[in-house]
Amino acid sequence: MDDKIQSCFYCEKGKKLDSLMLKIIDLPYSVVYLNRNQQHRGRCIVAYRRHKSEYFQLDAEENAGFFADVSQTAQALYNLFHPGKINYATFGDLVPHVHVHVVPKYEGEVQWGIPFQNEPEKFLSDSEYHGLIRQIKTELLK
Repeated sequence: MDDKIQSCFYCEKGKKLDSLMLKIIDLPYSVVYLNRNQQHRGRCIVAYRRHKSEYFQLDAEENAGFFADVSQTAQALYNLFHPGKINYATFGDLVPHVHVHVVPKYEGEVQWGIPFQNEPEKFLSDSEYHGLIRQIKTELLK
């Protein structure tokens, strides 16, 4: 199932994707995006480069490479922001494209000790988004 699915905003790369996240960088097996909702500072999404809807559809090399990209992203966020824990989430029933939410959680801050949710929303200024993107991209390129 390599073909682009019309309802997949990761493949379409249009307004829907742009309304939810900002591209940070292309990695070998994925694209890393900064989530526009920054209630958890540094929250990113790592999306597989091609359209696949399930991890088992990736061969062993692709699977290892994708999760290496996820790990590299988490390490970059940890180095930059020193969260108490990083949460990882995979959804797909609404957006059937292999992707992982990488969500730094901070002790004593919003939703510590419970699964993260999209509420409350926290949006930043354009300059704040660009600053975060620059920091994360620089860390990923080390």
